[in-house]
Amino acid sequence: MKCSFCKKDIKSGTGKMFVRNDGRIYWFDKKKCEKNLLKLKRRAVKLKWTREKKENK
Repeated sequence: MKCSFCKKDIKSGTGKMFVRNDGRIYWFDKKKCEKNLLKLKRRAVKLKWTREKKENK
């Protein structure tokens, strides 16, 4: 599986799953990704360190 924010691969047995009330499931590889998406409400496309930025070019 991949991180919902930075799109990096997550090894099995690691990471965190977050389920919203509407049923959406998010997977995170580190706290940095979780905080940027949920608390700070940032978009991965606008950040240089995410793979989503690199894939869209």
